[in-house]
Amino acid sequence: MIFTMRKTKIIGTAGPSSDDPETIEKLIKGGVNVFRLNFSHGDHDYHGRIFKIIRNKSKLLNVAVGILQDLSGPKIRIQDVKKPFILHPGDTVEIWKIKTLGEKIDKVARISIDHPQILDDLKPNDIVCVADGTIRLIVCSNLPEKVVTQVLQGGTISSRKGVNFPGANLSISAFTEKDKIDLIYGLKLGVDFVALSFVNTEEDVIACKKVINDHGSGQPVFAKIETVNGLKNIEKILDVSDGIMIARGDLGVEIPIEKVPVEQKKLIEKARIRNKPVIVATQMLNSMIHSSSPTRADVSDIANAVIDGADALMLSDETAIGNYPVESVQVMSKTIEEAEKVYPYFREILEEESPDYAIAKSSCVLAREIKANAIVVFTKSGSTALRVSRFRPKNLIIGNVHDEEIRRRLTVIWGVYPYAVFSSVYDLESLVRTFLMKASKDRLILGTETLVLTMGYPIGSSGSTNLIRVLKPDQIKDFLKFDTNVDTLVEGI
Repeated sequence: MIFTMRKTKIIGTAGPSSDDPETIEKLIKGGVNVFRLNFSHGDHDYHGRIFKIIRNKSKLLNVAVGILQDLSGPKIRIQDVKKPFILHPGDTVEIWKIKTLGEKIDKVARISIDHPQILDDLKPNDIVCVADGTIRLIVCSNLPEKVVTQVLQGGTISSRKGVNFPGANLSISAFTEKDKIDLIYGLKLGVDFVALSFVNTEEDVIACKKVINDHGSGQPVFAKIETVNGLKNIEKILDVSDGIMIARGDLGVEIPIEKVPVEQKKLIEKARIRNKPVIVATQMLNSMIHSSSPTRADVSDIANAVIDGADALMLSDETAIGNYPVESVQVMSKTIEEAEKVYPYFREILEEESPDYAIAKSSCVLAREIKANAIVVFTKSGSTALRVSRFRPKNLIIGNVHDEEIRRRLTVIWGVYPYAVFSSVYDLESLVRTFLMKASKDRLILGTETLVLTMGYPIGSSGSTNLIRVLKPDQIKDFLKFDTNVDTLVEGI
């Protein structure tokens, strides 16, 4: 039985260290629930090959595994530099609005950047950060042909270093033309989730969703919160997105780094109140990129994100380019399991609930009071499983759906075990009996459990969840006496 399954999900990034069939299989077995395809690197053929490997291994292992397409967004970088040079405090840096070869002569440097149109948005005293914030410049003047800045904090400039503009109101959209091309490709492949980078406003998410409406099948969009404006507009962004990713790398450049942990907690709570899943990302096990053992600080970071209530934690370089991708997943899984031993389950949401949430909440309360082994959810769209997850029950949530695509979308939801894909053409009793027969066959249940079931009538109608039912051990045994041909009623798993 799996009633003690880890509830916080793990996302692993596929890359050079993990793009072969053998490693992907090991990562799935080690605990990866969702694979991230990072479209900031690699071409379409590369991601298409990995996509097929993941799908094949998922089918072979009989495990639901989601695939997240992470769009690159308008990542701004320095263009070519003649040779690396060092900036010192007080030096002048000219950022040209036309492409120029970067170089430094005496105390004056000149560079150019991708997306030069954003330079028109800068004004005196704005801050420019280079190389993950290790270099800081302040804008002195914005001239027709260039922006003149002075170095506050020095360092080495080289080609392709990242550039950030903390707090500046930039006119560039988070959803670029490259993102649109990449997204259409990902939707044709059949990705399960989309992550949109550098989201500043709700319009960024709406533009992305329009393409999904035209070319996809309603894939959920996770807005990556990694800018000052993203933080400022979080309420409106949450209104239109399906979840958020707290991308702590660039966020730690945009705001003082000591504020990141507090903002992380605030963001998780805001999203949880709205029942939007949250992914915490970046440097969760950074020490394991080059070491087979984590630091205590990294392990504590994972545990705190779990206790804060994150739905999923993401590994980036650790699995993409690190030396120990499988070991990183194993360490994260074990750390999550330990943290969940002291997790504050059954978190109450105090504001007024709708009837749908009342059913979900009641199923959690009932499961707690009668010490049920699991809450079994029958859902067409997956929304009932998400609503039950909101109340963070200690009981496992077993998600049964009518579509394989929806089953994979449950892989990122806290506490939900995406189980079977059932036909929606038969009555309630047949549905329950089929589940019990299959679960018994798979050794998911032994017939000695107490289960709380939540489902809707009529069967297969989205948004119709209106029933709660308790199955005691003797009732389960009665159901299992019937000689039902499970394989004819289960479409696939």
